[in-house]
Amino acid sequence: MEPGLVGPGPYRATRLWNEIIELFRAGMPLRKHRCRFKSYERCFKASEAVDCLHELLGSNQNFGPEVTRNQTVKLLKKFLKNHVIEDIKGRWGKEDFQDDGHLYRFPPSSPLKPYPKKTSCGKEVIKFPDWNEPKAGTSQEHMPVKSVTMNSEMWYKRHSIAIGEVPACKLVFRRELTQTNIEEIWKSMTLSRLQKVLGLDSLDEVLDIKLVNSKHIVQNAYNVNKQGIVTLEDKSKELPHWILSAMKCLANWPSCSDLKQPTYSGFERDVFKTIVDYFGQMKEPLLTFHFFDVFVSVLGLLQKHSKAVEALQISCLLLPPENRKRLQLLVRMMARISVNKDLPPLSESVRTRTLMVQAFSRCILCSKDEMDLDELLAAKLVSFLMDNYQEILSVPSALKSSIEEHVVHLQRVQIKYAGADTDATFPPPSFCHQISTDEFEYQRATGSQEPLAALLEEIATNKEISVKDKKKKLKQFQKSYPEVYRVRFPTPETEAVLFPEKNKQKPPVLMWALKKPFQPFHRTRSFRM
Repeated sequence: MEPGLVGPGPYRATRLWNEIIELFRAGMPLRKHRCRFKSYERCFKASEAVDCLHELLGSNQNFGPEVTRNQTVKLLKKFLKNHVIEDIKGRWGKEDFQDDGHLYRFPPSSPLKPYPKKTSCGKEVIKFPDWNEPKAGTSQEHMPVKSVTMNSEMWYKRHSIAIGEVPACKLVFRRELTQTNIEEIWKSMTLSRLQKVLGLDSLDEVLDIKLVNSKHIVQNAYNVNKQGIVTLEDKSKELPHWILSAMKCLANWPSCSDLKQPTYSGFERDVFKTIVDYFGQMKEPLLTFHFFDVFVSVLGLLQKHSKAVEALQISCLLLPPENRKRLQLLVRMMARISVNKDLPPLSESVRTRTLMVQAFSRCILCSKDEMDLDELLAAKLVSFLMDNYQEILSVPSALKSSIEEHVVHLQRVQIKYAGADTDATFPPPSFCHQISTDEFEYQRATGSQEPLAALLEEIATNKEISVKDKKKKLKQFQKSYPEVYRVRFPTPETEAVLFPEKNKQKPPVLMWALKKPFQPFHRTRSFRM
């Protein structure tokens, strides 16, 4: 079975899980091993399983060479817990797999993960107010939108009539869109754009639309500071001050503004451990369990860089504002630490970038389900986030502009001309009327023969073609359209007029006069030297 790229779509994590199990069962060498004076057929050592699976994941397009041996061991622990493998005594169900010489084997059939059945969520219909109703007395607060400035020239270009007098008209003032209306517009257009970027027919299989909070999208788009970080209305949901100070210390090392310079060796490692412990105790990842399938689907677009960035931009807009802010601060800190050469190594055995991915990937993305490749998928997503965090965690400007223009269009004053109301009923248009059979035959004859007669006349009067070519063309025309030809040339005489005969004169007999009569041939004698 050849590994292939699993693109975005429903149940991508399930498809990857099943694919890796099938590839592992097909590629793992099975041999005879001895353990405690007893032989076991068709089994393998734990270290051999780590070697095989690590190589398999590294060569797979869906994971790549960034997969570490430690991540491979964690995946094999899941395999043991979910009875994908078992020890030689048939025991399974615990995550006590180690990278050592213990013997394991495959059960008769490794369980593949079934595809969940989700109830399709109906699309929510956005209800707009009736524009013909009188304007409400009290206007509710609404989000700021771009104002359209229109001078007199633009006004007349748009609303005047080129010919004739301008008929009587009236201005129709639409009711102001409420806060709820604008939020629902943001939700609808954001999800539509996400569906288009992912290339899916529907988002129902990767996202429960009812769980998407339209208020969160609007707050993430507008409530931001100069650095693009979300500002929270509820200050109780902010990160604790001591965590913010620790993150700033490592992100700006060695220029720590909130803390004094460390006075002992290993201070930076203690600060890092404090941050890891805080984010590790969260009950739910920053990208939430609800949006797990969405972000896993986006991973199928990583080979298309621009589409992957846009899909992640839109997906991160769906997050609760407090989660989005924590994600922005955390990923920015991780990216700065990984490229900071002045910061002492935070681990003796692992590179700083790899350490960042291993330490925080699970608090950013993970699944509720035990049968998942969430560690590997999270590591791939976090690596991409660190490389492109400035683009991904910013508000998509194109989407924001299109939504604002749509809102302005809905709020714009409309002009109605007398007798041109959109709700007026008009009789159905008629495109043809019935005619008699004789009239139809006449139209068919005249409509088709007139162009043919013109073509025949052009051939007959064309003096640029030779007589031979003209006769050939006329003969072909006569064969194809005899009736039209007969009308133009009813008799052979009318046809002969085109080709007048020329008098042929016989050439005179030429007499050649000989200047000298023939002389008899005389042999001459040659003299040879």
